[in-house]
Amino acid sequence: PLSARPQPKMAGACRVWRVGTVLLPPPAWRLRAPGRAFGAAAGWGGRSGGSRLVLGAAFALGGSAGLCLAARQRLREHSAAELPAGSLQLTLYQYKTCPFCSKVRAFLDYHGLPYEIVEVNPIMRKEIKFSSYRKVPILLANAGSPLQLNDSSVIISAIKTYLISRRNSLEEIVSFYPPIKTVTEQGKEVLEYQNKYWLMLDEKETKKVYPVKEVRVEEMKWRKWADDWLVHLISPNVYRTPKEALASFDYIVREGKFGTLEGLFAKYVGAVAMFFVSKRLKKRHQLRDDVREDLYEAVNEWVKAVGKNRLFMGGNQPNLADLAVYGVLRVMEGLEAFDDMMVHTNVQPWYQRMEEVIQK
Repeated sequence: PLSARPQPKMAGACRVWRVGTVLLPPPAWRLRAPGRAFGAAAGWGGRSGGSRLVLGAAFALGGSAGLCLAARQRLREHSAAELPAGSLQLTLYQYKTCPFCSKVRAFLDYHGLPYEIVEVNPIMRKEIKFSSYRKVPILLANAGSPLQLNDSSVIISAIKTYLISRRNSLEEIVSFYPPIKTVTEQGKEVLEYQNKYWLMLDEKETKKVYPVKEVRVEEMKWRKWADDWLVHLISPNVYRTPKEALASFDYIVREGKFGTLEGLFAKYVGAVAMFFVSKRLKKRHQLRDDVREDLYEAVNEWVKAVGKNRLFMGGNQPNLADLAVYGVLRVMEGLEAFDDMMVHTNVQPWYQRMEEVIQK
């Protein structure tokens, strides 16, 4: 079933596009009847404020999984269990609703790792001017010497390896995930990271984490599935109809700091742009006319893979595949697509267990 769908290459990162501000409401599926949610999952903005820039931002959003948007908090401390002196010092540069950033936060939260967040402003982008890597998430890690980690799946694999095995420095571990330049079918040069779904463990450590080979293979398969397929279903579902697109931009305008003319422009031009972007993405990824069906099928496929006899794919506790899928899906919270997914699929029990275990 996985190979039956087109699997385009997608690095585990969101580009730092020039888009606007978004604040997501509380999870709608808990607060009101299904199908009646409103929320924001789109950005707006640009250098000159013209419609061309809104369209450019819209296409950029769609091409990089759709929800890589910024809230304008500057810094905040993430409370978690204290680590021993000399342990990792972590700073995450992110867009709050980027699915790749959400994956990293789910991983860090589950493992109780303290980290500081820098919310990247997508208009000025001053926060990541220090880096030639122009995407988020970026994780700055200091385990004795400062180090920059790029790509969500590389970040997760490298930090997980470091937590399990202290034989190598974090810098040595990161070197096991070399970036390689490749060229897409469209002739665009991109970075791909080798081995990014592997944990770099010795035989003894591997046996401890993966008692049988099939466990490791399964985890890697579904981590890749989350990056290569699940993220592509987000934008087409969030901007599926003019009503959904307009509701998203209406929320942004009401919650954001817009002048009267700016607000009208963002609400109507931006909503129209993102609606047409969703149609383009549907064609690119060969989705059905009703893209909800693709979302439902993918989510139920995941639930079926977890099975009835396991709380999580990792057994009694989540593994890296659980955390990846949860991280991607939760960026839709507060949106009509999320409400519909909860009603029309079997994912809700697993999703609630994920929330509970990460909060603990």
